[in-house]
Formats: sequence, C-alpha cells, structure tokens
Amino acid sequence: MTDPSSDGPTDSNERTGRLRIALLNAAHKRGTTQQNFERELDANLVEFHCPSGDLPETFAFDACVVTGSSASVYWDEPWIGALKEWVGEAVDAGLPFLGVCYGHQLLADVLGGRVEGMGEYEIGYRTVEQDGSNRLLTGVDERFTVFTTHSDRVAEAPPGATVFARNEYGIHGFQRDRVFGVQFHPEYDTTTAKRVTEGKEGELEADRIRTVLEGIDPETYEAACDAKRLFDNFTEFVREQRAVRLEAEADRPSGADAGASPDAVARADAVASTETATERLESPVDSSTSS
Repeated sequence: MTDPSSDGPTDSNERTGRLRIALLNAAHKRGTTQQNFERELDANLVEFHCPSGDLPETFAFDACVVTGSSASVYWDEPWIGALKEWVGEAVDAGLPFLGVCYGHQLLADVLGGRVEGMGEYEIGYRTVEQDGSNRLLTGVDERFTVFTTHSDRVAEAPPGATVFARNEYGIHGFQRDRVFGVQFHPEYDTTTAKRVTEGKEGELEADRIRTVLEGIDPETYEAACDAKRLFDNFTEFVREQRAVRLEAEADRPSGADAGASPDAVARADAVASTETATERLESPVDSSTSS
C-alpha cells in the first residue's frame, strides 16, 4: 500500500483549507476516472488504483470516494477483499465516504447490506426520484436525470441506513452516518458516457447500444448536470466533519495521546466527536442556499 503524498490533513490541508480526499479508483482501466472526479470535486484528490493492490497506508484524509468498476463486489478477488477491509476500518475511524455505482454497492456490502446481480443492464440517461430528505441531493429536483450503467444493485440497504433515491431498477441513494452512496454516475461527461456505452459491445444488443448512444446529447447531459450538485453538498458535509474533528483535537488535553499512532488518534477523535457530529448531521438543511 502506498500513499503518494506524505502531508496529512493536519499539515498543508488544514492550513490552506483545501480538502484532501482519497480517491479509491476501482476501475480496472484508470482511463479518465481521476480527471472526471477532479473536475467535480473541490478538493485535492490522492488516487489509489485498487485493482493493482494500491490502498492508503493511513486514514489521514478528510474523506474518501470509491469509484465505479466493471467488477462485482461479491467476486472472490484479493484486491476486492483488501479494499473491503480497508474501507471498513476507515468507516470505523470516522472518515466520510461517497460511493459511486460500484462504490455505492461496496459501501452497502461493507456496512451489512446485500448486493445482487440484476440479470440485465440499466444503462443510459434515466430518471431517478428522491424524497427530498437527504442533504446530499439538496437543490436537486424530486425527479432528476442521471447517467447509469450497472448490472448489479443494492437489493437491501445496510441496517440503520436511510434510502433517499430510487427508480424502477432499485435503490439509487442511501446514507448511514457519514457514508453516502449513489448508484448513478454524476461525474460522467458525454465523452465518458459514450466510451462506456460503446464498451458494452458483445454484452448488449447492437440496437440497444445505438439507442443509448443516440440519447447522449448536449440537452440531456445539461439536464443531468443538476445531479452534480451532490459533489458540492458532499464537500460541504466533509468540511463540517473536519471542523468537528479539529474541535475535538483542540479540546483534547495536551499530551493525552503522546506515543499513540496517527490512526489510533484518528479513531479516538472520531469517538470523541460522535455526539457533536450526529447533531450536525441531523440538522435541517436550507435547500435555497445550495449552489
């Protein structure tokens, strides 16, 4: 496991105010995955290519994002098992998470939910409905357009999770504590959507691929951009959580954790700030302030 940057959140990040987020790239081919998320997230992203066995050696991040993948979370592959183990420990340490498509499914699995194969594909621009209760989709219409491409789904949300978005294919959004998952791909541009669709040759009928490609047009993409608000909503949430952690660190008696490992300190801070974080997490959000 490697970390290409030695600066933790207590170093350059917190002096500049810029978030530092671990991008857990689960795509077998890296392609434009990192660039897509860098375009949407106001943060410094540190990429780890999970199928290559690359995982962080520390929890010294403000948050983590788990990307899409052509893999299934129930496959018996070493890198998937290692990723699940690290994610579970990071969640326990209090790190906020955003999972997209495969990442949504992996987080659900790690937290005790159930993921299953659908026996078919949901692909192309689709309509999803949200209930308006979750801050991740603040400012997004009740019925909104997204690009989808998946043949697995979260059949059962994790215990204690709140499902806030669905369509006829199933769960498209859930939250438990500091963990958020969405089944759709808000990070896609039209180039990525076309490339991924064309890559389904041999898996889907040519007529269906052609229909999906015809639907990838500027007007539909513009409509789907509404869902990109979730990235700003997530980073706002992460900044709040960082403030809670810094308050806990400031209140900790000097020398109380002398000799403790950074990860142990992170876990202690997460426990110490649980009540305050929960109060902020459950506070109502004014949708009129969303950009």
